[in-house]
Amino acid sequence: MKDRISLAGGGALRGVMRVPGDKSISHRALIFNGLAEGEAFIEGLLDAEDVHATAACLRALGVSIEGAHIRGVNGKFSAPVAPLDCGNSGTTIRLLMGALAGQKFRSELTGDASLRARPMARVADPLATMGVQFEGHSSTPPIVIQGATPSNIQYCSPVASAQVKTALMLAAIQGRGTLRYEEPACSRDHTERMFTAMGIEFERTVTAGGAHRLTLKGPQTLQACSLEVPGDISSAAFFIVAATILPGSDLLIENVGINPTRTGVLDVLRRMGATIEETNRRTVSGEPVADLRVQSADLVATTIEGNEIPRLVDELPVLGVAAAEAHGKTCVRDAKELRVKESDRIACTAEILRGRGVDVSTVEDGFDVQGRPGSPGKAFTIAAQGDHRIAMAAVIAALRCEGTSTIRGSESMQTSFPQFMGILEKLRV
Repeated sequence: MKDRISLAGGGALRGVMRVPGDKSISHRALIFNGLAEGEAFIEGLLDAEDVHATAACLRALGVSIEGAHIRGVNGKFSAPVAPLDCGNSGTTIRLLMGALAGQKFRSELTGDASLRARPMARVADPLATMGVQFEGHSSTPPIVIQGATPSNIQYCSPVASAQVKTALMLAAIQGRGTLRYEEPACSRDHTERMFTAMGIEFERTVTAGGAHRLTLKGPQTLQACSLEVPGDISSAAFFIVAATILPGSDLLIENVGINPTRTGVLDVLRRMGATIEETNRRTVSGEPVADLRVQSADLVATTIEGNEIPRLVDELPVLGVAAAEAHGKTCVRDAKELRVKESDRIACTAEILRGRGVDVSTVEDGFDVQGRPGSPGKAFTIAAQGDHRIAMAAVIAALRCEGTSTIRGSESMQTSFPQFMGILEKLRV
């Protein structure tokens, strides 16, 4: 892929499409089956750089992966002979920290420049409390970990994070005693669904105050489980927003995962007035799936905050693009997590919107967007800062501009959605 895109605005999206396999589920399908006892076939696995990094790390740990076939190691990885390169993938490194917690060898986890600047203490600190040893600092990669038999603990996470939760669950099934994990809201639950399918027993409860608790006793053994990965709603979100804000659009997106812990983007867009119809609802490998028909619509502003944030945190940049087309001022709060993604997504989203002439202001944990409905923006130039979601959000914003916009760093789309521009061009009319 070219490192920059020049894109003229205008047009509509019409036709039928599919998005690639869900990135979160793809990572988990590989790591869990890699650690498991037995063999499995994974259909629909995301073919993108982030997932390639996970597969490469697992191969270095002794897991056999050939196409869709994976053979697990029955709980015992092989010691790697070199540092494990996680590329740009925060999910890869954080989940592997948990998977390696119970392995009786030393390993080093690293990645590209962007990943080496991202925070890891939220996973390393509770793992250290469980008895896992880290050499040197454990706040940013490279992370050097010496596995042990984890002593399961009671832990109250300050943030609702599926990556933290999953890392501790992976450590706990290799450990002794009972993990009692609590988070302030429900983070995405792909791990719980997959663990259930793979024979892991645990309990979940919700407190009167809305906190989510999970109890898991170790040790337990994952049993390999074949599965089909549904389409990624985070990837679909860019086309959902584009079809909503481009007049005359009528788009059908097939086979999209609609796990309720991930559908905040649909809830918000519908609240803003979007026309999104779910058809052909079904369950695929324990995950709810549907086809989504999206037609252009007028939008009104909204507020996005609180417990809604964990269900749409990855979609906030493109929701900012939608907010620019809405009547009124849209406010995003409680999204400080965006500051420590592949880029500072609060700052980058604001830069996109300001570049196209929208009034936007930022705070530490969010941003405010004063919509300009019916008024095409001016063309802009932006650097994506190595962030795939910023690059794709900028492309969608460019579609509503007069003239030709330029997005530098567009190669970052390879981490999650290499076919993005090809699909977009086929659908534009």
